[in-house]
Amino acid sequence: MPAEKDRKVDKIRVALASKPFVNGDMQTNLQTMLAAMAEAAQQDAVLICFSEAFLQGFDGLTWQWEQDKDIAVSQAHDAILRLRDASRELGIDVAFGYIERVEDRLYSSYMLIQQGEIHHNFRRISRGWKEYTRTDDHYCEGTRPEVFAYRGRKMTIALCGDLWDKREAFCIGAEVLLWPVYCDYSIEEWQGGTTQEYAEQCQGVAGVTCMINAICPPTGFGGCWQFADGKAVRELRPGCDGLLLVEV
Repeated sequence: MPAEKDRKVDKIRVALASKPFVNGDMQTNLQTMLAAMAEAAQQDAVLICFSEAFLQGFDGLTWQWEQDKDIAVSQAHDAILRLRDASRELGIDVAFGYIERVEDRLYSSYMLIQQGEIHHNFRRISRGWKEYTRTDDHYCEGTRPEVFAYRGRKMTIALCGDLWDKREAFCIGAEVLLWPVYCDYSIEEWQGGTTQEYAEQCQGVAGVTCMINAICPPTGFGGCWQFADGKAVRELRPGCDGLLLVEV
């Protein structure tokens, strides 16, 4: 018999968060996440998803190891523990991007916390998260994606450029793809065809894709989408600070 938390239900209500982060200000970003978790829980969401590197901000690193090792966090960091506690207290699961430190290595990672426990942790496999002409061997990529069970769904995670650089690695039979990104296209570019390009890029990877972008003024406009069959079926348009509620 499957564990109760992995038993399949008809639909999972997921909140995709188009929210602002502040580069290099983890405490402000953490408070944004906690407030959004409470908001999503009030709307009966089971899971809330944030964008890539949301905890520290996508441009929160300096590309100097001696500084960045203290910006990155381990899975046992106080901020992670606070999110785990909030998951239990609010009764909502949370998935978010962060810069992870594992001994002397840094990764752009994405963690899913279920019922207060770390359920899955994915490390980006493409190198576009870093200034790779300036970085050394401390800045690393993961090796491969995995399909994992989440509330009865076969799920996988890709981070931003993963689906552009290594798309075939993600065609592994998932039902649901979480695609956290940080993209700073203009609102006009999103409306003028960029959204459709992203919809087509994830077509065939999973039955349903949830793409989550963040807001970072003056150039990051956020936005969230649910893609299926090469098109957007639900959208919170760039420029909007809010939650997109979808069912998967």
